[in-house]
Amino acid sequence: MKAVGKAKLPARRSGGAAVQSDVPLFAGYAPKKNTYDEFFNESGQPRREVATVVRRLNQLGRDEFRARQKLAEAAFYNSGVTFAVYSDSRGAEKIFPFDLVPRIIAAADWDFVERGLCQRVTALNAFLNDVYGEQRILREKVIPRDIVEGAKGFLPDMRGVRPLHGVYVHIAGIDLVRGVDGRFLVLEDNVRTPSGVSYVIENRATMKKVYPTIFGAAHVRPVEEYPSRLRDALISVAPTEWQAHAVVLTPGPFNSAYFEHSFLARRMGCELVEGPDLFVDDDKVYAKTTRGPQRVDVIYKRIDDAFLDPEVFRKDSLLGVPGLVRAYAKGNVALANAIGNGVVDDKAVYCFVPAMIRFYLSEEPLLGQVPTYICEYEKDRTYVLDHLDQLVVKAVDEAGGYGMLMGPQSTTKERSEFARRIRANPRKYIAQPRVELSTCPTWGGNSVAPRRVDLRPYVITGKDTWVLPGGLTRVALVAGSYVVNSSQGGGSKDTWVLDAPRS
Repeated sequence: MKAVGKAKLPARRSGGAAVQSDVPLFAGYAPKKNTYDEFFNESGQPRREVATVVRRLNQLGRDEFRARQKLAEAAFYNSGVTFAVYSDSRGAEKIFPFDLVPRIIAAADWDFVERGLCQRVTALNAFLNDVYGEQRILREKVIPRDIVEGAKGFLPDMRGVRPLHGVYVHIAGIDLVRGVDGRFLVLEDNVRTPSGVSYVIENRATMKKVYPTIFGAAHVRPVEEYPSRLRDALISVAPTEWQAHAVVLTPGPFNSAYFEHSFLARRMGCELVEGPDLFVDDDKVYAKTTRGPQRVDVIYKRIDDAFLDPEVFRKDSLLGVPGLVRAYAKGNVALANAIGNGVVDDKAVYCFVPAMIRFYLSEEPLLGQVPTYICEYEKDRTYVLDHLDQLVVKAVDEAGGYGMLMGPQSTTKERSEFARRIRANPRKYIAQPRVELSTCPTWGGNSVAPRRVDLRPYVITGKDTWVLPGGLTRVALVAGSYVVNSSQGGGSKDTWVLDAPRS
């Protein structure tokens, strides 16, 4: 493999004296074999869309890069950019790990992904309207009824309760991976309460401070408009848009994503509220304020459906608002995302999204997805049990890397335990061949090395649909790891979607 990054560097200044720059950042970097590297081709040459950035980062050198990485980490610490890991005995709050080598996506590649995301979210909205309405797709046996009704997130009591303007999925986070051929595939859908977008915006702000000249020369599409786009979309589906009042409903400061809740509320210009701050009267929702009750028209809810209304769901919930579902069913308040969306997040239902696209849109899916075995089906289950050492097994209703077996890296004991779980509750598990995720150069303290990445773009739907350019690139910081989730030791990168070349 040919090493990359041998550019001669200019001197840099430390104080008032000129200091010779050290080794280029990418010196000796070797792309991982049999993977798609986001920066370099198989010959070790920079891809066309990243060539300028590679040259400029090489000119920066490793010592300067190391210094700027420390500055970025200090900025995150001072800004309180954190997440909570409940299982970590060393303390709940952690700084979100951030890598200063960006992930870069060419304009043409992104335009295709954007169209595919819009298509997918449109189909998911159509499916949710149908499955909580006439259930045409089930009657015509396009999707097996037992798969849908067996999903933990399917709420049969919500049939006939249609959200305002028919929008179920106001905010979607669709997880993508890039295969060996460079094409993006959908790994899973997140439409209950997708998280992480605050890190996208904070990552970008940090990159602009750390790399002002490199960033300015790259012609990167902006991400800062996300909060205003989200607010406009939410207001557009309110009972009335005239002076509509929107709030962000949080479980409170001990939630793992509380930083994001407060961040988005502040950027959107909305109040951040907890359940006891709201009440329902005459099937309308009000916020308690120092000026008296104020009508609430839209709630961006960041709590699970099960805790939303103790009159309907968990009776012991102290996080929700009694009577909220009544107000929602009467059309007096919009909830984002709508109640019952969890059925789409089920990893067995995921298998049938291409069928949804064909059924509702009469189109072929633009984005592919990973082949999946549904353990509820005997034929699939037999294959999975016979090939556990080759497959990735996932619980259909878990997230964050939990409830998962990475077969090729597992022990005999772990495989035996998962075989027992699958036989005991086959509907709870699916399995997929391990996808060889694309890699991106990532700083390891002294040099850069290829680390696996995925991508979570964010799709906002109100009266129309808008896709945030890029999204959250998550990176497996541990060498050899396929797990990118922050709760499992992963970090993030800024995702640079480039503008189309000027003619």
